[in-house]
Amino acid sequence: MTDAFTVLWTHDTCRALRRTGRAGERPPVAFSGVHSSLPAWSGARAGDDVYALHVNQRVVFVVSRMRVIDLGRRGCCGTAPATWQDPAFPGHADWSMLGADGCGATAVHVDATPVRFDIPIPGDLLARLTWRNRRGQTRLLKYVEDGRLERSISLQGFYRLTPESADELAEIVHNAS
Repeated sequence: MTDAFTVLWTHDTCRALRRTGRAGERPPVAFSGVHSSLPAWSGARAGDDVYALHVNQRVVFVVSRMRVIDLGRRGCCGTAPATWQDPAFPGHADWSMLGADGCGATAVHVDATPVRFDIPIPGDLLARLTWRNRRGQTRLLKYVEDGRLERSISLQGFYRLTPESADELAEIVHNAS
């Protein structure tokens, strides 16, 4: 059985995606890390879905749905760096804003939907989105008021969705295509 996760893409990441003309393109890769500067995609396996979310003016948007193909360096990643000054993943320079230069970054190859900034999560769904940890404990999103997210702290990280919430996000992405 596959799982679904969420990861929050920051304003800097989304600004870089827009600035470099990546909106409308499908990212072939994202990056996982070992440092708090880059979310660790722990628990993700091939076939799992990861929903990249972005918060703008208290509205949460689904930027892309990424299906994990594999984790780790492949030929497309380019030559591994010989020194700390060398780029970590020269083969994915066009998508480096997704964390290629993060501390201990690892490539996560994905089959993704195009990057978009116009798929809001409806306020009623935002209030009932649910995540679960490995022990099966669930939690709702904090700081949701009147269908808007007042603070994004509880989205920061890499979190496993409940199957019901994953289905609802999948429906939103499907209906937006």
